[in-house]
Amino acid sequence: MKKPTWARSPQQLQDLSTHGVATRAQLREAKVSDSSLTARTAPGGPWQRLLPGVYLLHNGYPSPLQRSIAALAYGGPKSSITGQVGLGAHGYGTDGTSNEVHVLIPAGIRRASKSFVRVERTWRMPDAIEKGSLRVAPLVRSLADTTRAVKTDEHCVRLIAEVVQRGGATLDDIALELAEGPRRHGAISKRVVGELRDDAHSVAELQAQKLYADSGLPPMMHNCAIYTASGKLLCITDNLLDEVGFCWEIDSLAYHLTPADHAKTIARRTEMQGNGLIVLSHLPRDIRDNPAKVLADLRSHYQLALNRPRPSLTVRPWKDL
Repeated sequence: MKKPTWARSPQQLQDLSTHGVATRAQLREAKVSDSSLTARTAPGGPWQRLLPGVYLLHNGYPSPLQRSIAALAYGGPKSSITGQVGLGAHGYGTDGTSNEVHVLIPAGIRRASKSFVRVERTWRMPDAIEKGSLRVAPLVRSLADTTRAVKTDEHCVRLIAEVVQRGGATLDDIALELAEGPRRHGAISKRVVGELRDDAHSVAELQAQKLYADSGLPPMMHNCAIYTASGKLLCITDNLLDEVGFCWEIDSLAYHLTPADHAKTIARRTEMQGNGLIVLSHLPRDIRDNPAKVLADLRSHYQLALNRPRPSLTVRPWKDL
């Protein structure tokens, strides 16, 4: 018997697929019979069934991209990816992997979660953004849906802080999305956004502020601009005891990865000290792993600041710039 065209020319099926993922409708269009499909997806066969009506044209483990393409094919033409996979497609939150592909579909469509795909029906269907072969929910929606699934405040802060610090969205954008979204599983996200709005712009700064509350020292100002007597902007510091001119800097490694960044930090700190400020620096891991030492450093440097006149500097909140 003469082989069908697709069997004589395997490239035909590869051309109609998306990175090796094809739907039943596409395979039927290529004249692949039900019996051929059953035989090829049987145990030990050259293909595999990933999801109902969605197939992978090889029998190896599907790549993350192939799983995402299959999830969209299963969700239908109006579906889009959100959650951690969506966040990763935007270039954020890529320090972790996800075994689940979270797919949004319009509320009027009936589709159940299957295998590695979590289907969410929603009346708030976002306008999808094309990211290569994928349809992805906007960044803020992907972020909000990701944070709803996290288990710890620290993980949630890290995700949100990355997006805010890199300019992907504002805290107001994120707060609005959380307020308009489903109420389930949003307690951690909303609490974290509220804390970040209180002038803590990174995981490290938030942890530092919580630790400082145990120091017994006067309250510090956060993220404020310091000017010289001539009106020149000297710096914007993480934390400041204004009455004694004592700055506490949290040196997150993410902002000091290159020699140029490190050189800028050293020059800035030298200028701060040259203008009379007492400057104390800690790494995030110091706050996490040795809080007692950090508290001792804070108290000793506060005493140093008390033992000399306050420098002639002017301070304003950075938001007033």
